[in-house]
Amino acid sequence: MGRTKKKILILGTAYPFRGGLAAYNERLAEELQLTDDVEIFTFTVQYPGFLFPGKSQYSTDPPPKHLKIQRLINSVNPLNWLIVGRKIRKMKPDIIISKYWLPVMGPSLGTLLRLGKRGNTKVIAVLDNVVPHEKRAGDVAFTKYFLKPVDAFIAMSQSVLDDLRVFEPAKKASLIPHPIYDNYGTPISKAEARQRLQLQPGKRYILFFGFIRQYKGLDLLLKAMADERMKKLDVHAIVAGEYYEDAAPYQQLLQELQLGDRVMMHTDFIPTDAVKNYFCAADLVVQPYKSATQSGISQIAYHFEKPMVVTRVGGLVEMVPDGVVGFQCDPEPASIAAAIEKYFVDNREADMTAALQIEKQQYSWSRLAREIHTLAAS
Repeated sequence: MGRTKKKILILGTAYPFRGGLAAYNERLAEELQLTDDVEIFTFTVQYPGFLFPGKSQYSTDPPPKHLKIQRLINSVNPLNWLIVGRKIRKMKPDIIISKYWLPVMGPSLGTLLRLGKRGNTKVIAVLDNVVPHEKRAGDVAFTKYFLKPVDAFIAMSQSVLDDLRVFEPAKKASLIPHPIYDNYGTPISKAEARQRLQLQPGKRYILFFGFIRQYKGLDLLLKAMADERMKKLDVHAIVAGEYYEDAAPYQQLLQELQLGDRVMMHTDFIPTDAVKNYFCAADLVVQPYKSATQSGISQIAYHFEKPMVVTRVGGLVEMVPDGVVGFQCDPEPASIAAAIEKYFVDNREADMTAALQIEKQQYSWSRLAREIHTLAAS
């Protein structure tokens, strides 16, 4: 006989909000509802305006099919937390899952977990970060408040697990790397992708993908692109992602380094159905981060079987074995340029693509779902 279906509630970002957090929660819900009853409570207000640096928080994609999503949570209204918390309690969920990525979400989500938890309810937190990339006053207090009602944790990198142990040394926690983002469609040929983006078919292209924030090191990549080795190899860069900070310093760098003809800036939000065009058009994905815990960009690269260059920071090195599916380098322009040069000069595309096909098998959503059930049962 199979086990009894569980009632699972996911608290966090989902449609109509966009981005990696929403994609993660929705894909996890799809996996869990293969065996359980799953619902997502997402936000009416996710961030106060002053904390959101992009153009829009909302998706232009159609709503995901076959998912139960309710917009209920106002992250800045304590009265709302009381109302939604009571609603959760009446639902009597067996498992509540909440992602944690930013301390400012600690008061709202921490309160909902306290109010929604019944005697048999198990609370599992999936941790993107414990200590944020960009620190603000109140981070430690908000983080402690969120962590306290949680029964067990899933950390997506060793560095996050290490950070968690500073706050919660004894509670159960598992290390489960970020599963592969396989919700961006089937890969297309490099030739077709380049045609769609109006790129030249015979050039070498590297890709920087995702929101542009200071810690992600786009400035380091632009300086690396000015390296004579990159000019000699005629490497071109595609920057695909929305500015989440002032664009002026980057535009000034492009001008000063005279990179206009070798760097294509696509700085609008990239819709879900267009993501494949950028990854499939590229020869190499570069993540020149100055700090990191883990990155969903690596998991999109795994899905599209694209080799990577990553800096030796946080959990990035856990995801990209050096010399196997990509190269690791130091977070400084000369080292980034040297890794890119090595990839092209040594002609590593074929063997690294083959290694990606093997390596990516360990990053499954079913493994994550199984671990959630194991932690909830313990």
